[in-house]
Amino acid sequence: MKSATHSPFEVDRERTTLWFRRRFRASPEDVFAAWTTPEELVAWWDPTGAPLVSCSVDLRVGGSFAFVNAGHGPPFVGTYLVIEHPSKLVFNAMGATGTVELTQDGEVTLMVVSIKSPTRDHFEQFLKFGVHEGTAKTLDNLVAHVGG
Repeated sequence: MKSATHSPFEVDRERTTLWFRRRFRASPEDVFAAWTTPEELVAWWDPTGAPLVSCSVDLRVGGSFAFVNAGHGPPFVGTYLVIEHPSKLVFNAMGATGTVELTQDGEVTLMVVSIKSPTRDHFEQFLKFGVHEGTAKTLDNLVAHVGG
């Protein structure tokens, strides 16, 4: 069940950015751990809901990650640019920059995820391939995993 108070995603063509917002009944530490711990990532990352086949995380600036699904899409690989435990992750993947921001609001954690494409053409390709829809499903899996 989705617990987002906003639409599942926002397409911002002007800034070539996709935006996602979710709420959790969990601490920022718990949500951050779900984003950075292989044992947790395996459980929620794939938009189909299936566990990942493999997952590696080198959680340091300049460190890499690789999430491999059961063969229905390419591995998701990238490099961490910013790690501010437990409030922010920034990484490069698929030619774009992803940012995860977590803030405490009373008893809930608010999460804003953005995916910034470097060019309009890249952004339009992301839309054509359904990156926004797949990411929305993946983040819904995260809400179910951590607690929404």
